[in-house]
Amino acid sequence: MWKRLFLVFVILTTLAGPVLALQPPAGADQEWKSVNELPPTERLPAAPFLISAYVIIWMIAMFYLWTIWRRVNALEADFRSLERRGASKGQR
Repeated sequence: MWKRLFLVFVILTTLAGPVLALQPPAGADQEWKSVNELPPTERLPAAPFLISAYVIIWMIAMFYLWTIWRRVNALEADFRSLERRGASKGQR
């Protein structure tokens, strides 16, 4: 039970940092402004970040599927060799 409580505590403290870091500073202007009204230095083009995030996620997914495919092929080869061994022992 103590391990579970410790795990919950660690998870909550790990997640609390980014949440608290995203809070606006006290006294910050809370008024909504259009992106067109912001100075050019404060504009962030989102498309490159979005595309790079999708590319990274797809690369990770393809790598994971490739590793699963290799492991399944290795298991199939092991099963085939076991079947051959069983068949040869059964013939004796």
